[in-house]
Amino acid sequence: MQLTTWLLFTGTTLLIAFTPGPAVLLAISNSVSVGPGRAMLGSLGNAAGVFIVSAVSMAGLGVVLATSATAFVVLKVLGAGYLIYLGVRQWRSSANAFAAPAGGASDRGHSSMRLFGHGVTVAVTNPKSILFFSALFPQFLTPGAPLMGQFFVLTTTFAACSVFSHGFYVLLARGMKRGFANARRVRLFNRLCGGTFVLLGLGMLRLRAKAG
Repeated sequence: MQLTTWLLFTGTTLLIAFTPGPAVLLAISNSVSVGPGRAMLGSLGNAAGVFIVSAVSMAGLGVVLATSATAFVVLKVLGAGYLIYLGVRQWRSSANAFAAPAGGASDRGHSSMRLFGHGVTVAVTNPKSILFFSALFPQFLTPGAPLMGQFFVLTTTFAACSVFSHGFYVLLARGMKRGFANARRVRLFNRLCGGTFVLLGLGMLRLRAKAG
């Protein structure tokens, strides 16, 4: 892969990564709920999910989703349902890491796994992501060059850009922590994030597979 091709891919990926979506919203809400440091566990989970999505896209699932209405609808409903679940959970949450003391070691370990798992799930249940990888990657692949090497470089770049963008939003939320000292503001923030998750889930249900 030529350096100019990689730089173009990196620039495109950064623009996409900084565009607010389910993963960015999850990072921001986690930053308020469990603290900036541990919020990045969810972002690392999302990065792991990116590798899974990229791998299955390269294996041909993107083509299946683009041509099979049933497969697309099944994954779309699963992804939308999970976002709506996250929305309801966030709406009902009153957690605020900036006002509450840190939990015990066992609780932190359990919560860390859940944070990581939520990040993975948000990535792998989004059919739009799979179609995106299927459409984007071929544009940057060098014909005749080893496919696995290009897959690793492009996917790692995309995952790194995603984690970088999440870190930016997490730090932004941290900078606003004084605004979350008030319980009413925390409740309002959680309901705003929860409502947005639900809207994203409902919006996902409106996605349509593109034949051809």
